[in-house]
Order: sequence, then structure tokens, then C-alpha cells
Amino acid sequence: MTVTAERMPALYLSHGAPPLADDPVWPGELAAWSAGLPRPTAILMVSAHWEEAPLALGATETIPLVYDFWGFPEHYYQVQYAAPGAPALAESVRKLLRGAGTPVQDIPDRGLDHGAYVPLVEMFPQADIPVLQISMPTLDPRKLMDIGRKLAPLRDEGVLIVGSGFFTHNLAALRHQGGGTPAWSAEFDDWGNRALQARDIDALLDFEHKSPAGRLAHPRTEHFAPLFVTLGAAEQELDQGRSVIEGFWLGLAKRSVQFG
Repeated sequence: MTVTAERMPALYLSHGAPPLADDPVWPGELAAWSAGLPRPTAILMVSAHWEEAPLALGATETIPLVYDFWGFPEHYYQVQYAAPGAPALAESVRKLLRGAGTPVQDIPDRGLDHGAYVPLVEMFPQADIPVLQISMPTLDPRKLMDIGRKLAPLRDEGVLIVGSGFFTHNLAALRHQGGGTPAWSAEFDDWGNRALQARDIDALLDFEHKSPAGRLAHPRTEHFAPLFVTLGAAEQELDQGRSVIEGFWLGLAKRSVQFG
């Protein structure tokens, strides 16, 4: 890949937990996905694992990662991803959001969390593309779509906007169920895929009520919420959406989509 300033796609990906690196299939799917993309000038990450209001910009220089998980083997806490900071991108984000009346704060000591670095390790392993992570200031899908709209011009500067969540996410229900893919996960994944194909944004915005098993698939909605930032950033190209990764990982839908 060569550096480009052409209009970049917008992505929503299911990011996986730290053991994703040990999966025999998924890392290769992520790597193949990134290999087919133009090389970004920078990456803007919105992770399910950072909620902060008002909207916050993370570190703009290389600082330690946030190992925001517990009870894993020690080697998962040794993973490094020393991507360059993105101060120029941070300034562009400030201008776009503040100019549109959205308050912004800076938290310069906040490194990339696992919702950001786990997929980036697989997709851009050289860690040579500047990365900026921003918080979700709300879980309201409509407000997140509006943020995505405001950020959309960054795509014309070669910035890859990535919403990082999980297409289904209910760890408590999985623990009580045992192995296999639970019906609620499969049903929600199928519904969500059909809604995306139909570009039924109204249904997606009201997914808690209009989807089968919506409250089981997402008892708390933070892992679906980044999708709406992506949808807002890609609003003019929803007809170009496609699922790049499908299937299930430990019972959770790993569906990941690209627009543009």
C-alpha cells in the first residue's frame, strides 16, 4: 500500500478480545481486509471501550496502551502498538466538531484501548500510520450518526474512520449458555445484515425495539453504538456497503462492514 489522500472508506468492525490474536482464522481476515484498502494518511478510531463526555480526543503522541481487561494470561499485557500520534488529525477533528457546535476536550494521557489496538495489530502490524482515538460522548444512535456526519470530510483527506465494537455482545448470557452460537446472536446478526443491505437506517437506529432479541444481543448498547458513527460518516455511500467479515467467534457475531 502507498500513502494516499483519496477518499477513504468508512469501517465498522467487530474488534474481538485480546485472544483474537490466537484465532486461526480471524486475524487473517482482518489482514486481508486492510491489504485491499488504500493506505490511510491517518486512522480515526471510535471504540466501544471509551465513553467520555464531552467528546474527548486521546493522546496525540505515542504513549503506552490501555490494557482495559482483566484475568487474561500475562502475555496479552505485553502487546505493544507504538503507532505515531496524529496531532494534525486531532486539530482537524477539533475544528470540524467545534465549528459545528460540538464541545471537545483533550485527554492527552489516554492511550489506545483494546478496542482500538487489537484490530490494528492485525490490520496494520507495522504501526506506522498515525492513529487518533476519540471517545463516544453518548450512546444515542442519532447523536452518534450526527458526529459521524461532521467527521465525514476527513475521509477526503485520506483518513480511515473506524467504528470498533462487536455486532453482538452479551458475555453474561454466553456464560450461562455453554458452547455454540446462541439463537439470539444468530437472529440479531441475520436481522442486522438484512437491515444494512436494505439501507434501513430507521430500523437500525431503533434496533433495541425493532430487532429480534435486540436486548439480549446488546443488553448495554456500547458495542453496537460505534456503527452509527460509521453510518454517519458514510451516509452518502450506504448503497456501497458490504459485509467483509462474517461468522461467529465464541458465539458472538463478528460481522464487520465497509462503506465506500
